[in-house]
Amino acid sequence: MLTTRTPVIYVGYDVKDHRAYDVLHASILKHTSNQYPIIPLVEPVLRRIGLFRRTHRTFRDNPNQKYDLFDNKPYSTDFTFTRFLIPHLNLHSGLALFMDADMLMRSDVREIFEVYGRNKEYAIQVVKHKYEPPLGVKLDGVQQTRYNRKNWSSFMLWNCDHQKNKDLTVDDINIKPGSWLHSFGWLDDDEIGSINEEWNWLDGHSDPNIIPKNVHFTTGGPWFKDWQPQRMIDEHYAAEWLDAEEEITTKLIMENI
Repeated sequence: MLTTRTPVIYVGYDVKDHRAYDVLHASILKHTSNQYPIIPLVEPVLRRIGLFRRTHRTFRDNPNQKYDLFDNKPYSTDFTFTRFLIPHLNLHSGLALFMDADMLMRSDVREIFEVYGRNKEYAIQVVKHKYEPPLGVKLDGVQQTRYNRKNWSSFMLWNCDHQKNKDLTVDDINIKPGSWLHSFGWLDDDEIGSINEEWNWLDGHSDPNIIPKNVHFTTGGPWFKDWQPQRMIDEHYAAEWLDAEEEITTKLIMENI
């Protein structure tokens, strides 16, 4: 846990998406000279320290698909719920950014903190997508679900000092339905600020004319063997992601020569 007011970046971590996490981490560092802490939300660690207690079940025919036992709904990643613990992890102080792991940062994240972080009246700021993906099964074998405010919680700037975020308890995060958490049920609408879509640009959905500062591979991503981009513009950003991964590999090789 931190005792500083330096903005912090938290990234959702799931072992099956380790490649995605590594590339996002590297892309954040590449585009900023600021020394922001970047912290992965590792579910087993949060369980060990007593902050995360939700339980789930799986079925033999699809062990990747988890069903939350509190609301009996499917969910897809280890950080589906843990992202809402961020105000507690940040000691209810300062600014914190949450990002899904399946992203590629293309700009200096400092802008998020310096421009949007000034808006202290908001408890959370997000890109307010109107997004309804087709129902089906994702490349990792889990269900694609629809819910109110889909993808709003995939990129969140938290004002951890805000009283409403202090009122969001650990028990809420461990007991409340996922739909309540992801639709920000503890907040009034006027306490949720807006971030420009360029910061959470969705492949297969966002306007191709928007130049993304952060690409979100919601349809799978180039780290999946069978993934196919839906549009030429998505293929372009997938190539950037692969180049970023190659940079990581090359750097590791050079460091070990």
